[in-house]
Amino acid sequence: MVYVFLADGFEEVEALATVDFLRRCKVDVITAGIGGEYITGSHSITVRCDRVAADLRPDDSLEGIVLPGGMPGTLNLEKDETVRGFMDYCVKRSKLVCAICAAPSILGKAGLLKGVEAICYPGFEKYLEGAVISDKAVVRSGCFITAKGAGVAFAFGREIARALAGDETAEAVWESIQHE
Repeated sequence: MVYVFLADGFEEVEALATVDFLRRCKVDVITAGIGGEYITGSHSITVRCDRVAADLRPDDSLEGIVLPGGMPGTLNLEKDETVRGFMDYCVKRSKLVCAICAAPSILGKAGLLKGVEAICYPGFEKYLEGAVISDKAVVRSGCFITAKGAGVAFAFGREIARALAGDETAEAVWESIQHE
């Protein structure tokens, strides 16, 4: 099970392309709304989430979490207690913690990226406290997967799928979506 947390002001492409790619790979994905069932993205697209985040608790079925970027979505995720609890749970158990665009800043500010190779949207590197800043668009380092932004959302989903569904499945879906 992967939870994709959505907060008002999230970047729609980063969230929905990732969810789409993972579901194509048969990964069990739940969208979790911060503050309610209906969440509006940074480009005024409203999404009905599968669950309300405050009603969720991490358990053994959890394989990882995804934090999309966008503003003020990233700031709204950062201040949410449920998100922080899931981050801590995942890190302590070496489960995936995935963040794209501005959202890796949440991990950096929480002190989780010390010595971890990571990437984010240009200009947010100062918030990746202790991270080794990557020159890759998407990077996996330990239990962390980070990515630059909306333009690499499918590649971000692909990297998460590799970790959860295997290379063969991820590559088959990658080819099927006509990525080039």
